[in-house]
Amino acid sequence: MIKGKRSVLLIYTGGTIGMHQNLETGALEPFNFSQITEEVPELKRFDLNIGTYQFVHPLDSSDMQPEHWVKIAQIIEKNYDKYDGFVVLHGTDTMAYTASALSFMLENLAKPVIFTGSQLPIGMLRTDGKENLITAIEIAADCHEDGTAIIPEVCIFFDSQLMRGNRTFKMNAENFNAFTSRNYPTLAHVGVHIKYASDEHFLKPPKGAKLKTHLKLDTHVAVFSLFPGIQESVVRHILNAPGLKGVVLRSFGSGNAPQVQWFVEAVKEAIDKGVMIVNVTQCSTGAVEMERYDTGIHLLQVGAISGHDTTVEAALTKLMLLLGEGCKPEEIRMLMHKSLAGEITV
Repeated sequence: MIKGKRSVLLIYTGGTIGMHQNLETGALEPFNFSQITEEVPELKRFDLNIGTYQFVHPLDSSDMQPEHWVKIAQIIEKNYDKYDGFVVLHGTDTMAYTASALSFMLENLAKPVIFTGSQLPIGMLRTDGKENLITAIEIAADCHEDGTAIIPEVCIFFDSQLMRGNRTFKMNAENFNAFTSRNYPTLAHVGVHIKYASDEHFLKPPKGAKLKTHLKLDTHVAVFSLFPGIQESVVRHILNAPGLKGVVLRSFGSGNAPQVQWFVEAVKEAIDKGVMIVNVTQCSTGAVEMERYDTGIHLLQVGAISGHDTTVEAALTKLMLLLGEGCKPEEIRMLMHKSLAGEITV
């Protein structure tokens, strides 16, 4: 580490970005990320201290589990005073889940944690990985004149767009613009210059507050989507699952659901047993307003919690954290209506 230079830690968890092609077999395989400058020699041109941390066994993002979110949080906590920013390299399929979880797990975060990855391996000729990586590092190191971070929050950077992590979801498996943030403005657009949004769009950590990590997550939760023709046996099977503590219910439109008696009774019985049911919309844009139509009011009346305009990924990981913290039902209800890390508009 050279004194006086800003520093960024790269945390490689796995995913397409960390692959290169074996010239003999043609197969894609992970490379040693400590030798990243050999794959991306452009990094040598940064006037930064760049450190690396690689998972011993890099994970495909479909294998990413809550215990790995804890590991990432612990790596950041351990290195928090050594680095000015962090770039987490992650597979795209579950990146929005991990970014959402970290936004809640890292309380009082005052430094950038930028998630990125790629649709093509970094060793391929047309890769999007190099541009994503280089720009994510630049954003993670960027600061105001007083040395404070411009982006003191968990974000996803992909294909020239910087987005709040817990407002983002994967919407494209084919194109380079894999992610979108429909209910919250993009935090930066990257072209010839990096154009940050106005200051009021960024989170502002409490002055002088120290980073506090929350590492307890309860995974006794479920997500299920309503659809025309859904059977009572299916709904009751999910809501009566042994040990179930929370459900993210993907309803229609602005929070609407069938008014048939069996459905309302099944939801009420689960809530009466202490299962927290959070109602989010299946629509990619907009918010739950259960009081708007009769088809939503009955969910409100039996005790379902509005997810407002939150994503499924943010609602689920927030619920995991609140349950893991041992919050009581009324406290969970209150906190699900409150923005903890900019995840909902209230």
